[in-house]
Amino acid sequence: MNRSRPAGLIASLLAIVLLLPAVPAEASRPLQLEILSGRPDKVTGGDALVHVDLPAGAEQLQVTLNGRDVTSAFTADGQGLTGLVGGMRLGWNTLRASASDERTTLEVRNYPRQGPVFSGPHQQPFVCETARFTIPVVGGTLGDPLDANCTVAPRVDYFYRTTAGEWAAWPARTTSYPADLARTTNSLGVKVPFVVRMETGSANRAVVQTSMLHDPLSEPVPTPVRRSDGWNGRAIFTLGGGCAGGWYRSGSTTGGVTDAFLLGRGYALMSSSLNVFGHNCNDLTAAESAMMTKELFVEHYGRPAYTVGFGCSGGSYQAHQITDNYPGIFDGIIVGCSFPDVGFGTVTFISDAWLLDSYFTSRARVPWTQEQKRQVSGFATYATLPSMAVSAGRIDARRNCDIIPAADRYDPVQNPRGVRCDVYDHAINAYGADPTTGFARRPLDNVGVQYGLGVLRSGVITPEQFLDLNERVGGFDADANLVPAWTVADPQALRAAYRTGRLTSGGGGLADVPIIDYRAYFDDQSYGDIHVRYHTFSMRARLEKANGTAANHVSLLEDAQYGLFSTASPLLQHAVDSLDQWLTELAADDSSRPRIDKIVDARPSTLVEGCRGPSGFLAQPLDRDPASRCEQLFPSASFPREVAGGDVAADVVKCRLRTPVRTEYGVDWTDAQWKRLLGIFPGGVCDYSKPGIGQQPLAGTWLTFPN
Repeated sequence: MNRSRPAGLIASLLAIVLLLPAVPAEASRPLQLEILSGRPDKVTGGDALVHVDLPAGAEQLQVTLNGRDVTSAFTADGQGLTGLVGGMRLGWNTLRASASDERTTLEVRNYPRQGPVFSGPHQQPFVCETARFTIPVVGGTLGDPLDANCTVAPRVDYFYRTTAGEWAAWPARTTSYPADLARTTNSLGVKVPFVVRMETGSANRAVVQTSMLHDPLSEPVPTPVRRSDGWNGRAIFTLGGGCAGGWYRSGSTTGGVTDAFLLGRGYALMSSSLNVFGHNCNDLTAAESAMMTKELFVEHYGRPAYTVGFGCSGGSYQAHQITDNYPGIFDGIIVGCSFPDVGFGTVTFISDAWLLDSYFTSRARVPWTQEQKRQVSGFATYATLPSMAVSAGRIDARRNCDIIPAADRYDPVQNPRGVRCDVYDHAINAYGADPTTGFARRPLDNVGVQYGLGVLRSGVITPEQFLDLNERVGGFDADANLVPAWTVADPQALRAAYRTGRLTSGGGGLADVPIIDYRAYFDDQSYGDIHVRYHTFSMRARLEKANGTAANHVSLLEDAQYGLFSTASPLLQHAVDSLDQWLTELAADDSSRPRIDKIVDARPSTLVEGCRGPSGFLAQPLDRDPASRCEQLFPSASFPREVAGGDVAADVVKCRLRTPVRTEYGVDWTDAQWKRLLGIFPGGVCDYSKPGIGQQPLAGTWLTFPN
């Protein structure tokens, strides 16, 4: 075999050999290839950041991709060599490395930059919104996309923090610092000019943005082996909220990469337009977009010490579900105004509210006081009931469809094969399609639910009110029309909900990461806010059910002074600083002890659960004990299914039924009333002492759809 190489290649190899770091024999590791930018079976865009671990005394390193020499892509990084290897073909590729007498191989699977990777077939139609995407701080839009996958031309912009505490665009072609440039000290104590480098690009049909401190006048452009002086080596992935209308679009914002507190502390920020649930109310696509966004960041700047998922409301859906179902994307999470998931933690309670509100306003045949209505709902204010009824429109395929031309939208008569705009059809890759209608299978159910049961037992409502309510509350059909019959879940959708993590289990990746749940109290808002406190307890209860403990979950609570999730809040700032310490300490523990033990021991002593009240912070467990001062200040209230006998975990989608027992209601039924109740529930009533129908553990993580 002819082993001769061109002189230029030999020179390149010699240069690499000269840069090989000396590895002490006692610290030597075997020759090893590692993909730094993600999982080797899920690389995208034809390239990957690769690290080579070298044995002691290694010489004449050579790295090949599918037989092609790529050694010149590598640079010494102090612990081996790192290089961005490009030119990968779609599908499987073979990376090989040799040094001295050692050989190693790594198989790498490459996917298109536009996806999909694991979320299933791309949704169609799909509207590119790049022309509406405004560049933060510097202004202007991204303009029309370059192709049907919403690709935009990559760009880098700079902006800076002024001494007046505002953002300003960095002057073009300047060679001197602006007179009003502020300075900042990052979390490591490094003081630098408060100048931010913001990069914009594309992945998974989304706009991707990253930002970090970088001084363009005194530093070279950062790379994976030459980092910015101001970056503290950590990254925060911002996750945007919303849901209704979050389908068939690329989005016109990201979760935000301009937060002054986070950037000032030295964190790198990243996000994508499909990590805003108002653009994409689908945790699968959100997980895929997060993976690809982080991949791009690492390819450009190197792998951070850790990445934190950071978001409120729809951002908390993402943080919980991405971490549980696709572990490794986030190493810890800070959630605000949280819900466990969109499909069950949220949809069930708002759809129940729709049924109850409709009954109270148009179908009740007996009188009700407003306070009785409120107590049936369980909410802290009556206003929450009609407000949640409006929010439930996300299950109606005909609402929230402005992104789609009117002629293309679903109509049961005029256009029965039109585009359906709802949370279930948006998740059809996970739930599957009904073979008769073509619509997504729906895991929504209220068969056997005894609305108002708890307040019947406490004497707040009468047997006649209870019977009338449950006789006439009804359910939904596949188009979310209110109908007299109960809503019946599709069995395959039920199974998929549990096995694939559409209902957040807590037993996947969430079992192995620190979680801080920050909540600004909004239960008592006069307009009826969706971000009610009990959802924090739902997530904690699921962690306890799945893992036997929720010791990795810390809750912080305060009033609404700073809004839902603002880093202007000192308590949220404390959460950020505390999670940094927590993850840093956790990473230093290389023992073989159980992960949960290491998480518990790594938690900073200054991070204690509690609430900030009028007199300052109260350190106490945040539970629903009415004797607790925090519970007295911020009552956690309830929700319709809990009043109906369910538990706070809200993880039973379809309950198992049992025969009603007359003596268990605490009321004196007449024979006629009891006969009527048995007629209302001919198959029985919910037995919440048992797991739900189809309820089962998570099938696994890193699932690919359809499966």
